[in-house]
Amino acid sequence: MTATPADPVETTDPVPVETTGSVLGETADLMPVETADPLPGEGAHSASGSAPVSARTASPGEGAAGSPGPAASGGLGRRFWSLFASSTVSNLGDGIGRVALPLLAVTLTRDPVLVAALSSLTFLPWVLFAIVSGALVDRLDRRKAMVVAEFTRAVVVGLLAAAVLTGQAAMWMLFVAAFALGAIETIYDNAVHSLLPAVVRRDQLEKANGRVEAAAVVTDGFLGAPVGSALFVVAAAIPFMANSVGFLLAGVLLFLLPGRYRAEAVSDRPANLRREIGEGVRWLWNHKALRGITLIGTLSAGMNQAAMAVLVLFVVDVLRLPAAAFGWFALASGAGGVAGGLVAPVLVRRWPRAAVMAVAMTVSGAGFTLAGLFPSTAMLAIVSTLVGGSLLVWNVLIMSVRQTLIPAHLFGRVLGVIRTLLWGLIPVGALGGGLLAGAFGLRTVFVISGCVMLALMVPLCLVLWRYRALLNTLGGSRTVDT
Repeated sequence: MTATPADPVETTDPVPVETTGSVLGETADLMPVETADPLPGEGAHSASGSAPVSARTASPGEGAAGSPGPAASGGLGRRFWSLFASSTVSNLGDGIGRVALPLLAVTLTRDPVLVAALSSLTFLPWVLFAIVSGALVDRLDRRKAMVVAEFTRAVVVGLLAAAVLTGQAAMWMLFVAAFALGAIETIYDNAVHSLLPAVVRRDQLEKANGRVEAAAVVTDGFLGAPVGSALFVVAAAIPFMANSVGFLLAGVLLFLLPGRYRAEAVSDRPANLRREIGEGVRWLWNHKALRGITLIGTLSAGMNQAAMAVLVLFVVDVLRLPAAAFGWFALASGAGGVAGGLVAPVLVRRWPRAAVMAVAMTVSGAGFTLAGLFPSTAMLAIVSTLVGGSLLVWNVLIMSVRQTLIPAHLFGRVLGVIRTLLWGLIPVGALGGGLLAGAFGLRTVFVISGCVMLALMVPLCLVLWRYRALLNTLGGSRTVDT
């Protein structure tokens, strides 16, 4: 089990999909993917075979700069690995900052309310700005938006490092920095998922998403916390200096990614943020498959968070282990997550995508239930590993589904709506877990969370079954007839 929430198991970008039959019960928009250079092995045309998507045409089997791309080498290509390198370095910076900020806070105050408030600022910007940030990403070149976001984060953390170094740091500075970093992250995270389908072929989305998700678990989960803690012990300013340099490096690495990545406009009407946000909300609501999966997955993520919020108490009070043992279960969850991210593309090559998604959700619900019914160190270790892996498999697959179905010009806004629902429910789920634990006991929280997740399998399987033809053909050609 991972301490970071899964996307509505909910962990996002668009390739045009032609839906002409009864699977969706409606016709999806046919839109050009991006204004990036054509993917290796493809011409400069959209899925419909008519609308140009680039200012120039790459030779078949070549990347944007004429170097061998995925079609020629069988790999993910230079453009993906440039994006991957930037994302991985950025995630390491996130991991370092996630532990350095609270460590600095406890040197400035012992007020638990202030320390807890600092932690709350990690998710508050997602609730407030996710949709707005998505609308902005849909207007901008995604690569340039990421560069600006990384350089801005480097400046914010650099200023905080300077304040620590000169002994001028104060709690209000930490609040401002945490909120600013969270707000900027909503832009960066949205842009990176929006850009990914423009640098790999559609049949490579699971593989690419799996690599990105697995690297995020390693850097943000495994490496970030111990590196940040070790640097803080040396000097309080050092982790913030390292964090600033990391964000700067992540931005510089994006200059290795050639091409333009701005979704083509579909209307000549002047920009209107309110109207654009409404378009994203309506698109998600009218897309019956994604609407159902998103709502069910978001409820499941809330139940996941209810158990995760009291996991450390479960370890100490139910299993009677020292508090330090909590880290080992987090490690098991992270290891499962890495494996899940890497194995997800293999699973969808062997079995139908809808079936793999259903099994992934089932494993999570069954795992929480078993941990509550049969509490033991061995059981929690096994469950942590399996649930961590299943959540990453789900995240990789649902991300790839969104990146395939959502039109490019709407992707940022639709993802923003999804993330707002998710992050809005996280604190509710955590609070609910605490209230349940106080009223009925810690084991009951795990049993109820797991059983509710299993109950949600009924409507999820109905949705997956109804739209199985659509979901199971997403990894094929650029056009899907359903």
